[in-house]
Amino acid sequence: MSTQELDQALNRQILSGDIMGAFDKYYADDIVMQENSSDPTVGKAANRERELQFVNSITEFHGAAVVSSAVNGDTSFGEWEMDVTFQGGQRYKLAQASVRTWENGQIVRERFYYSKG
Repeated sequence: MSTQELDQALNRQILSGDIMGAFDKYYADDIVMQENSSDPTVGKAANRERELQFVNSITEFHGAAVVSSAVNGDTSFGEWEMDVTFQGGQRYKLAQASVRTWENGQIVRERFYYSKG
């Protein structure tokens, strides 16, 4: 599969609600993930725990969309919007961009950019 096909398949799986299944399938064992300018989290086990914490913090999922996407070589870019209610009852409409680097059909690096305001 091409990088574009892989990225589209991953996005479809996430949008279907299978976030952890998508993580298990498409993320490499040595994945490096980073939120904005925070220190990167290294390794699949540590990143899986981080993803589980995010998923478990959501009490209601109202929707999500990939607003735009692009691929250049082994790098894919996506602009996302999500509408979720977190534990404690706070509902947020989140917007973020992600940059993914792919190798051998899996993501080896992903960085998220978003406003904390």
